[in-house]
Amino acid sequence: MLTFQYLPYHEISGLTTENKLKKLLTIVKTERIILMEGRLEPHEEAKLIEKTMEQISRSFKGIEICTVYPQIKNSDLGKFLKREFLKILGYQGGLTIIGPATIVREIKKDPNKIELLMRNSKRRE
Repeated sequence: MLTFQYLPYHEISGLTTENKLKKLLTIVKTERIILMEGRLEPHEEAKLIEKTMEQISRSFKGIEICTVYPQIKNSDLGKFLKREFLKILGYQGGLTIIGPATIVREIKKDPNKIELLMRNSKRRE
């Protein structure tokens, strides 16, 4: 069975980088795919990849990660101010998908869709 876990941004926004990464890796290691509101900072994403590489084993093959955030087009002043106000309050736009490499082979994105390519599961005979 495939399990997705939604992680609202407010659940990790107050955590240190180390604790954020620990929480994310703990979830992924239980073979769940994380749908996280918002995105990690670039240095946090790099550290997540580094930590993942340190923990690779026979049972944990790593992660696949993809961040999708809306393309901001020219908009009026009101929408611009609203976005900036939400940033001040800590709202992170977008969505981050993190899955275990034992389940997720690849995540592809384009402006209109996200493709989550899965690995073939072993058949029991």
